[in-house]
Amino acid sequence: MEYKITVKEYKEYTGRKILFIFLLGFFTIIFSIFALNVGSSGINLLDFVRAFLGKGEGKLGLIVWQIRIPRVLGAILAGIGLGVSGCISQNVLRNPMASPFTLGISQGAALGATLSIVLFNQNIPYLTPLFAFLGAMMTTVLIILLSSRFKVTPEAMILAGVSLSSLFSALTTIIQYFANEVKIAAVIFWTFGDIGRISLKDIKIIFIVILLGTLYFVSRRWDYNSLEGGDETAKSLGINVERERIVSMLITSLISAVITASVGVIGFVGLIAPHIMRRFVGNDYRFLIPGSALFGGLLLLVSDTLARTVISPIVLPVGAITSLLGAPFFLYLLSLRFKR
Repeated sequence: MEYKITVKEYKEYTGRKILFIFLLGFFTIIFSIFALNVGSSGINLLDFVRAFLGKGEGKLGLIVWQIRIPRVLGAILAGIGLGVSGCISQNVLRNPMASPFTLGISQGAALGATLSIVLFNQNIPYLTPLFAFLGAMMTTVLIILLSSRFKVTPEAMILAGVSLSSLFSALTTIIQYFANEVKIAAVIFWTFGDIGRISLKDIKIIFIVILLGTLYFVSRRWDYNSLEGGDETAKSLGINVERERIVSMLITSLISAVITASVGVIGFVGLIAPHIMRRFVGNDYRFLIPGSALFGGLLLLVSDTLARTVISPIVLPVGAITSLLGAPFFLYLLSLRFKR
């Protein structure tokens, strides 16, 4: 017996998903307020309000406007970018383990940053972020060029990314082997991932790139829904699958490259966020794209807050926290894949 959904049932179905996304945004705002008021400096909510209104002392205003606010905004924006990048990567590559980190984009950025730190004078402003950005984009271009020989299949992109990730990690290790102790320490510190290094100027750039990229993804939400049914289904609906795959990968890589260049290597956020959101909003990309973005922002904000408060005043690298959360989840996905 065929069951037909009514208009009322459909509105209730979509309404629950929209409500969940709004609640996710609300929790992100609430936790942001909490994150702004915790730390080793002993600032309470009243002090923060005074500094926010411009009535605090010099030191108080410096902590709030130059440290706390950029850090919280940076964590949210970086998490949003990584979450939406992982969501789209998993769709166009048809692989649940695809993300900027597993595709080697982060490793390409690490190689670029390592070259900058070891070979050049660090007094040049923005040199390391520039090399990290170029390294990440180089990885994407190489993946697309290699996979184009195999008709841009998702499997070719994944295999190319894994191979390049291994290659770049090896090159990074070799370069570090010939560097002195000071530069090795600088490289290791950069690869840890640190939201605290982000500036308001970086935040503006990240915001613009994420906004433009997300608007493109949202405009193509029906195409991504069609791709869930396979390439043949999408082609039968008039979608140029190969072109959509390449354009989407270039945009996700651009977002990931800008984020990695600003805050270092942060793994697994782009992998975890879309999968958790699928449990709540399903595979409809009208809801999965904003859901993955918001949950990615919340996840990275929570991770960064834990990193700087769990053994305060010592600040742990946020990349280590996200990896501790993501590695078991990655193994869980692998076990599910092997069972199938």
